Amino acid sequence: MRTARPGAHIRDHWLAVGCGLLLLAVCMLGASASAWVPHLTPLFSAGLTLDPSAALPAPARYSFRSTHTTEMAGIEAPLRTRLQTTVSADLADVLAFYRNELGRRGWQEQPDGTIAERGHIRLAFAAPLGPAQLELRKTDSGTSVDLVQKNRETATRARVMPRPGQAAVMFSNLCETETIITLDGQAVTLPARVRHERPQAPFFNLSPGEHSYALKTAGGADRDVRITLAAGDTWEVTVGPDGAFWSPLQLY
Repeated sequence: MRTARPGAHIRDHWLAVGCGLLLLAVCMLGASASAWVPHLTPLFSAGLTLDPSAALPAPARYSFRSTHTTEMAGIEAPLRTRLQTTVSADLADVLAFYRNELGRRGWQEQPDGTIAERGHIRLAFAAPLGPAQLELRKTDSGTSVDLVQKNRETATRARVMPRPGQAAVMFSNLCETETIITLDGQAVTLPARVRHERPQAPFFNLSPGEHSYALKTAGGADRDVRITLAAGDTWEVTVGPDGAFWSPLQLY
């Protein structure tokens, strides 16, 4: 490419030609911008690197991140760890990052539970600690990540592991008095002040699918709730100190 040295003069003819070419390029860019937009992210996003401080594998570059764990008293390792983050990168780049990082840790993709749709991918894994799942969704700002790791040994020690092919529900009661609930039409008595520690807390293995439970209190309206259970999951349903149901919590 030729450049004009300091003090050099460019002829008006060539200046006009240069301006015309520049105007043509701008017009072409404006006309085709909508076609280029989907491809800009991979071209301009830097490679994703691992953040060594994250509880579960996650890119170091993110706009949002949170980590949640469920635990049992007296057991140090969590039953379940969930990492949610939003990464400013294309879904394909994030998927490649996770396949590389999880594969290095011995996580093996499983055919069951896999979803591959436009802008949405869900993968099930068999990890050294236990079952795991990765879910990616395309967003306006990049890709959202939902990564869950279960700890099979901890769930077994805490005695909250559901039977093979089933799901489980545990009931806790923070009231000062006994509470009666109805699970799928069967009355269940919750002792007073019983948290989710076994064996005091009532524990039920159920078939996967939708189930209903209701809280009945003297002089109060019945409160009916429906919950959808997946095989291998354990949920806790708690009656609060005021006698109201708390939102179900997935323990495992």
